[in-house]
Amino acid sequence: METVKELLVILIASSLVNNVVLSQFLGLCPFLGVSRKTNTATGMGVAVIFVITLASAVAGAIYKYLLVPLDITYLQTIVFILVIAALVQFVEMFLKKYIPALYQSLGVYLPLITTNCAVLGVALTNVQKEYGILAGIVNGFATAVGFTISITILAGIREKMAYNDIPESFKGMPIVLVTAGLMAIAFCGFSGLL
Repeated sequence: METVKELLVILIASSLVNNVVLSQFLGLCPFLGVSRKTNTATGMGVAVIFVITLASAVAGAIYKYLLVPLDITYLQTIVFILVIAALVQFVEMFLKKYIPALYQSLGVYLPLITTNCAVLGVALTNVQKEYGILAGIVNGFATAVGFTISITILAGIREKMAYNDIPESFKGMPIVLVTAGLMAIAFCGFSGLL
C-alpha cells in the first residue's frame, strides 16, 4: 500500500514533471488537433481524464487479478486496447446523448481517444513501474490532468495568436509546433520540483 507522500509524488510527477504531452510526446494528435478553442480543449481534457482514470483502474484490476494469476501477461497490450476502446465508446455515447454540443465540437477526435497512445501508455507505465491499483489510478488521473493542462494552455495561446501578425511562413501548424516546443521547454522547469 502506497503512502500519501508517495501518491502525492506520483500526482506531481505525472501531471507536471513528466507531462505526457510535453515531455513524453504521447497524445500529440488530439493535442494539436483539438487545441483551436479553449472550451473544446477543456472538453477533450475532461473526456481524457475520465477515460484514462477509469482505464487505469480497470486495466490494473484485470492485470492483477486475471493476467498475472493465469500467467498470460504477454496479452496485456491487447487487453488494455480492448478496455480503452470500450471506455471510449461509453464516453462517446454519453456525450452524444447528454452533451451534444461538445460531442459535435470534438468531432473525429473523440473516437481518436481510443488510439491515443497516452491512454495506452499510462496503462503500460502502471504495469512497468509495478504500481498497485490505487497508485495506478492516481498516475492515470495525474497524467490526464497534465494532458488537460497542456491542451488548455495551448488552446488559450492559439486563440490569442489569431489576433497577432504572424509571418506567412509560420502561419498555421508551424507556429503551433513552435509554441508547443516552447511550452515543453517551460515545463522542463518543473523538473526541479522532485
